[in-house]
Amino acid sequence: MALAPPRVATHSGEVEGFIRRGMRRFRGIPYAEPPVGPLRLRAPHPVQPWEGVRKCRSFGAAPIQPKVFTPQKRRSEDCLTLNVVTPEDLPDGPLPVMFYIYGGGYFLGSSSSPPYEGSILARRGCVYVSANYRVGALGAFDLSSLSDADHVIESNVYLRDLVLALRWVRDNVRAFGGDPDNVTIFGESAGGSGVETLMVTPAAAGLFHRAIIQSTASGLAATADSVAHDARRFAELLGATSDNAAVAVMNASPRQLLRAQRKLIAEGGFPFGPSVDGDYLPRLPVEAIEHGDAQRVPLIIGSNADEARLFTKVIKAMPLSEAEQQEILSRGGPGYRERIVAAYPGYPSKEARLRLAGDMFFTSSVWRIAQAHQQFAPVYVYQFDYAPWTVRAAGLKGSHATELPAVFGNYRGPAGALLAGSITHRDASRVVDDVQQRWVAFARNGFPSEDWRLYRGPDWPVMVFDREPRVEDNLGTDRREVWAGFTLSVPSRLPKAS
Repeated sequence: MALAPPRVATHSGEVEGFIRRGMRRFRGIPYAEPPVGPLRLRAPHPVQPWEGVRKCRSFGAAPIQPKVFTPQKRRSEDCLTLNVVTPEDLPDGPLPVMFYIYGGGYFLGSSSSPPYEGSILARRGCVYVSANYRVGALGAFDLSSLSDADHVIESNVYLRDLVLALRWVRDNVRAFGGDPDNVTIFGESAGGSGVETLMVTPAAAGLFHRAIIQSTASGLAATADSVAHDARRFAELLGATSDNAAVAVMNASPRQLLRAQRKLIAEGGFPFGPSVDGDYLPRLPVEAIEHGDAQRVPLIIGSNADEARLFTKVIKAMPLSEAEQQEILSRGGPGYRERIVAAYPGYPSKEARLRLAGDMFFTSSVWRIAQAHQQFAPVYVYQFDYAPWTVRAAGLKGSHATELPAVFGNYRGPAGALLAGSITHRDASRVVDDVQQRWVAFARNGFPSEDWRLYRGPDWPVMVFDREPRVEDNLGTDRREVWAGFTLSVPSRLPKAS
């Protein structure tokens, strides 16, 4: 006898999902009104209640973005939906909630990407939630400086999306078996940056209780003033002038916006990410963390052993030449360039440049955030080294994003055997078990495992995930110390407007 599809009453109306392999799944639940027409580039509005039962069996549309790297064909401005996965048989008490924020450089990404499906993680004993947020020029590019008397454009639209989605979780997750007082936010790359930013966003206070930052991307946050130059150039690429810039961005088609965005990137501009507007986001996230102005929640933070290698293979979008690196390092102030380069033996060989780039754009932020936050809350640091032979054969080793199959269990099952390769499938499955058990244990009580010690001096222990997990004290100390005090600044390389 077929089981009746699960139904849950939310504050906005009843939703109907489906059951597959012992898991209840709800997809494409709207948490906001469609941000279209006059709501384009505005803070999201809570979704209006509906009557009857809403079928939530398929993912909502992905945010507007370039087709490349987007597995989902359907893209739309009407994209503010979320997904919930929970065990079919719920325990007597509420489960911890794990809320995932996808990466993609703030101009790509979707919660419907197959690797983020989340059921294997939820099976470990949590309610898994993933949410879409607006990316690129429609959400993660601060165009507020283009506002005029008749058109208000708001800053940090994507961040406001995430805050509203977390409010939805607070108000509704209990009906799905989750505990609204035990929410862990976690994300990778730009998603890790999103977690870092939410930790210092006043509007997000109290909406989560633990955080996991995976390979947070350095240098993505900028001041509103520095982004305003790129905003003006973006309007020019749309064919607008200073007098009609707001009208142009509000009325342009998604295709026109993407075309102008592509041209801006080609010219050297990359304005996507948090904007320090003095209001919704008062200061740079890492600086706020250092001053104790972040939410003082337990934190897991880490990076991968060979972060930059991905950007030589799949996405060639990182300064890897000696000239580019030297120019960026020189912005840090006197002495940084010489001191940092000296910590990478063999520089400027390719391998040394890759190692430096990985630390510059990812691992240095891990060190800085971890050392700052551990003064105010428990911090656990990891390094992910594991790579099955299929990943190594692709030349990626422990590169950026290679921890995701372990976090989400993608190495499990027949498809996982193909992904990991038959030779290393057993090892990969063991790594999945290890990582997932620690992530869910942390979500449950803020304590990942007995053998993973708090990150603090003088030992500064780091959990290394490999075929067999191990803890290494003072891992990378020589490199960590040379980056102390360095702030990555990648301002627009566009020519100054006359």
